[in-house]
Amino acid sequence: MTDSTSGQGPLTGIVVLDLTRVLAGPYCTMLLADLGARVIKIEPKTGDDSRQYGPWVNGRSAYFMSLNRGKESIALDLKNDSDRAVFEALLPQADVLVENYRPGTMTKLGYGWETLKERFPRLIYAASSGFGQTGPYARRPAYDLVVQGMGGIMSLTGHPGGPPTRVGTSVGDITAGLFTAIGINAALVERSRTGKGQMVDVAMLDCQLAILENAVARYFATGKAPAPTGARHPAIAPFEPFATSDGHVVIAAGNDALFRRACETLGMPELADDPMFATNDARFENVLALKARFEALLQGQTTDHWLALLEEAGIPCGPLNDVAQALNMEQTKARNMVVDIAGEEAGGLRTAGNPIKLSGHADPDFRGRAPDLDADRERILQALNLPTGQA
Repeated sequence: MTDSTSGQGPLTGIVVLDLTRVLAGPYCTMLLADLGARVIKIEPKTGDDSRQYGPWVNGRSAYFMSLNRGKESIALDLKNDSDRAVFEALLPQADVLVENYRPGTMTKLGYGWETLKERFPRLIYAASSGFGQTGPYARRPAYDLVVQGMGGIMSLTGHPGGPPTRVGTSVGDITAGLFTAIGINAALVERSRTGKGQMVDVAMLDCQLAILENAVARYFATGKAPAPTGARHPAIAPFEPFATSDGHVVIAAGNDALFRRACETLGMPELADDPMFATNDARFENVLALKARFEALLQGQTTDHWLALLEEAGIPCGPLNDVAQALNMEQTKARNMVVDIAGEEAGGLRTAGNPIKLSGHADPDFRGRAPDLDADRERILQALNLPTGQA
């Protein structure tokens, strides 16, 4: 692929067979491609389901393109003998196989971990699923919303007394993709020492539990399930957005010294000595009163006015941006966090860049095009010395 960035990173030379679809698995393999791996996306004849998801750019799914940039595509029906022959020819070339089918599906096809590890002992087999390969829920289907609900994160999201609220991005899928990529890279490191592959088993539900962070500690410390706290931190104050005359400013004063400096900067130094606010525990106990005192002052000036003062004083702070504002910040541009997807058919589509910056490798401002379904069949078959021209 002449417009791809695969092969230009620390995973150069690593070949990934990608049997994933929709979000969790494709996000994982996108990260591997961004890090230089060659990713061959093996799709069913009807294609990845996400090819049918909007929004649309020149008749192509922007959703699909944003998750499958820089990959190759070949459509294979693993119940079809001729397609199985192609897959069999690909397997010896692979370092990693990634799939996010329901547990048991690959085994029924004859390509489960127990079978492949005997045939290809260096292969790293990564399975990302809703509930993992073990446990009473293993065979259940799952989507992001299901594990957000089951994993406790929705119970922490939103405002007290409000309806159940989904986190604004698909954290069930995204965290599974991230943890799967971490597991794959760890397995590659170990293989470099031992020469042996292994299975990476990642469950979306497990990942939701893993990112509950201090909510887990609060539950085991108090015996009570934490509740939603709106936009503020559940244990630190002030640590939330505050209304200004034209929007909001986020102030995060994580210790007493920062709080005192913030009060001095905002022109109310007496607040730092008030017994209601002198310590973090006191501030958190009186968090609503603290918010009222802050906003009574902050609403008298614009967000930019307060940000200038707080930034000069070294107080952790920032504006409350929408997505458009976040993508257009100078800091975003300086960090190359918006990149082009190559190819005219993308219609100038831009997407988020790679947040992993490596001193030994360039961070190009474009990524390879997302493939059309089965677009790379002929080239892949030729490289495998298999007959071409078959559908």
